[in-house]
Amino acid sequence: MTPEMVMDLAYKGMRMSMVVAAPVLFVTLFVGLLVSLFQAATQINESTLSFIPKIIGVCVVLVIAGPLIMEMLVDYTRALFTSLPTLIG
Repeated sequence: MTPEMVMDLAYKGMRMSMVVAAPVLFVTLFVGLLVSLFQAATQINESTLSFIPKIIGVCVVLVIAGPLIMEMLVDYTRALFTSLPTLIG
């Protein structure tokens, strides 16, 4: 296994983790921003107010994008396992 192969595996792994986490993180960021703007405009200083919209947003994203994310993870894992003999030998 050459250093280039290791770097390629690390790059692909980090890229896959970013692609998988990005939809959930972006929705959480967007919902948190909207709730913060609402709290600032109405001067409601309740810290637990932001949790419910974030949970609902994450659940909606996982329902919508979950199958696509799972398909990408399965394809990546399958490609990784099929390339194991070439990586070892």
